[in-house]
Amino acid sequence: MKYFASVENNTGLNLLPYNPCELLDFALLNLAPGRVFDGETGDREVLAVILGGQATFEVAGHRFAQVGGRPNVFSGKPHSVYMPCGTHYTIAAEGAVSIALTSAPSDLDIPPYVIGPERVANGTWGAANFKRYFHQILTLAAQPDLPARRLIVGETFTPSGNWSTFPPHKHEVDDLPREADHEEDYFFKVNPPDGFGICRYYNHEGVEENFTVRDNAILMAPHGYHTVVSAPGYMTYYLWFLAGEHRVQATTDDPALAWVGRTVPMLKELEA
Repeated sequence: MKYFASVENNTGLNLLPYNPCELLDFALLNLAPGRVFDGETGDREVLAVILGGQATFEVAGHRFAQVGGRPNVFSGKPHSVYMPCGTHYTIAAEGAVSIALTSAPSDLDIPPYVIGPERVANGTWGAANFKRYFHQILTLAAQPDLPARRLIVGETFTPSGNWSTFPPHKHEVDDLPREADHEEDYFFKVNPPDGFGICRYYNHEGVEENFTVRDNAILMAPHGYHTVVSAPGYMTYYLWFLAGEHRVQATTDDPALAWVGRTVPMLKELEA
């Protein structure tokens, strides 16, 4: 089974070359100025996250004009549009626009809605050389009033030389409040774009892969541990999105490395 891929970055809809996940799917939509894309959500809910640029959405009779604004993922909080299952939609580019389409199965019958930057929570996870910065876009913890059936979505920015989602964690069994069963994907960008990072993935089946992270790389993790590091001189970004039977997040760290997470309070005091 393959857990890493590179997503094409062509004009139009770029699909995953393969997908080991049962629930999650992803597509990258790039539109030139004035171009329009028509789509159907089918039996899935879709969160369209504007990576860069601006577009007007028509979703099930609702019009959301000029959604977006940041030029790229490294320049501010995102705008997003939640599109429920069973709806037709059009996306019209207001200038060049790049949009991540994350999706999961859903039977939730609700109106579409926009998530503006003012609704996106931000903060810091970790400390020292495993400090990283996050945006929570559609999570039960930060946006409890925004409905979704399965999707949980956010962004993480990992500074030069730092590790991210460290200690490595997994979420593959429902044993709340200790752990929740979720598939998870990471869609990557790198700044400057000629740079790289490394994503490590391993699981209880004996799989261990270290993948070079470049622009438009993706990790698809139906289960297993995962972690990321940025090469010195470069910042990596990943859009993370999860899906399971519920939207409560809970992870279990690799027992061999869990002690690192327990040093965070002390390291934060030293940084203060």
